[in-house]
This record gives sequence, structure tokens and C-alpha cells, in this order.
Amino acid sequence: MEGTFPFPCYFRSMLSTDLSGKNALVAGSTQGIGLASAQALAALGANCILIARNEASLKAAVQTLATDAGQQHSYVVADYSMPEQVRTAVSTLVASVNIHILVNNSGGPAAGPASTATTEAFLQAFNQHLICNHIVTGLVLPAMKAAQYGRVINIISTSVKIPLKGLGVSNTIRGAVASWAKTMANEVASFGITVNNVLPGATATGRLSSIIENKSAKSGQEKEEVTGEMLAEIPAGRFGAPEEIASVVAFLATPAAAYVNGTSIPVDGGRTGSI
Repeated sequence: MEGTFPFPCYFRSMLSTDLSGKNALVAGSTQGIGLASAQALAALGANCILIARNEASLKAAVQTLATDAGQQHSYVVADYSMPEQVRTAVSTLVASVNIHILVNNSGGPAAGPASTATTEAFLQAFNQHLICNHIVTGLVLPAMKAAQYGRVINIISTSVKIPLKGLGVSNTIRGAVASWAKTMANEVASFGITVNNVLPGATATGRLSSIIENKSAKSGQEKEEVTGEMLAEIPAGRFGAPEEIASVVAFLATPAAAYVNGTSIPVDGGRTGSI
């Protein structure tokens, strides 16, 4: 019908999940959600650059990424507890590679109540998460703006919606990252760049094992009992798999997600008690 919106043409051009020719920088990508995210992006055709502190683990992780469509993968060594080291490493990278997709991801702060946390613990977490995210994002934005295509995806926590018990420092810093991301999303949207947060719930990673062990040690409960209590809070009745979080990360990186911006998306089996 004359004057109607050309839906078939629009969907063919915009609802693409092909990332061929796109370069993705994925932080904390030698294990868990970070590695699964890199694997998902590579499966969609992206060239992935992994960044973490352990070179041996980075080399092993790169070998797990798909190359069937001619993808070329590499890595950068940097420790997110040292922001200036991260700045130097990524500055060198972007001098020769244009980044289209950035996945900000770093291990969470140690468990414990906010009331007894040291100021040093807050500062360390602030530097590792918000400051490093800001440094790296600032370095990749010029190329994203020039390409009129950019995806910044922050892997944080459902504590952005509802603070989690016993994770005082994490709750505080995750909230700061979410507010930073929303502000950044508003500032760069006109360049074809989106900034979004993925909020994993309880996911079967080393981080979850550490939380369970910590709760068990402090409460005197068996680890199985602690695990059972955590599972009882999840409507899905199970912990998530890293690949399930990664699938949302990968979607947000694609052209199909061009109009998803400034959001915080829980991927938690329904556990978060808010809309």
C-alpha cells in the first residue's frame, strides 16, 4: 500500500545479527562470562581482541574462538587493577585497530558488608570497574563515531536493580557504573553508538563458587545448604550458564539492537524482584 512503512525491506537491512568485519574488544575474557561473550561474538563473525592480565590464559582463550568465516583474533595483556597500564595497552591497540564493539567486564569485588568495608576497598573497586571502563570507552569512541557504529556493553550485576546481601562494595560500584553508562548512552546515541548494561544473576562461574564458599564459611552452613537457599530464590530453579549471559551480550552488539540504548537488562532466571 502506498505510503506504508516498508517493513520487509527494513527488517532485512536492520535485523541483522552478522558481525562480519566488526572488531570487538572483550575484557576479562579468559574465563566465565567474558570468555563466553567473546565466543558468541566470534560465532557471529566478529574479530575479537581479548584483554586480561594472564598471557598464558589469553593464548588458550583465543584458540577457542571461531575462525570459520576468516575471523582474526588476538589479545592484549593488561591488569584492570592498574588503570594506567590499561590505558597504555589499549592506546597502543587503537592506534592500529578500529574497535566497533566493546565489552567492559571485570571480576567482582570481594564479598562483605558495606559497613565494615575499608575506603581502600571502595577505591580499588572504583578504579577497576568504573575508571577502567571509562578509560577504555574513551579510547575506542573516536573510531566508533567515525564508523557511525558502536556498541558498548557493560557486564555488571542485578544489584543495580536491588542490592544483594553481603556484597556492599560491589553493590555500590555496580550502581556507579550503571549511572555512568546511562549518561554515556545519552551523549553518544546520535553517532550510532549504543551503551547498555547486562546484569547477570547467579551464574555458574568461579565468582559464584567463591560467593558460596564465603557464605558457607561465615554462616557455618554446608555449601550444599547455601546453594539450595540461593536456588530457591530463582524462579527458573537453576543457576545460569555463562553462554546464556553471552547470548544477550552478542545480540546487543549486532545491528538488530540498534534501538536498544541506555538499558540495564537482567539475565537472571527471574530472580530480581522488580519490573
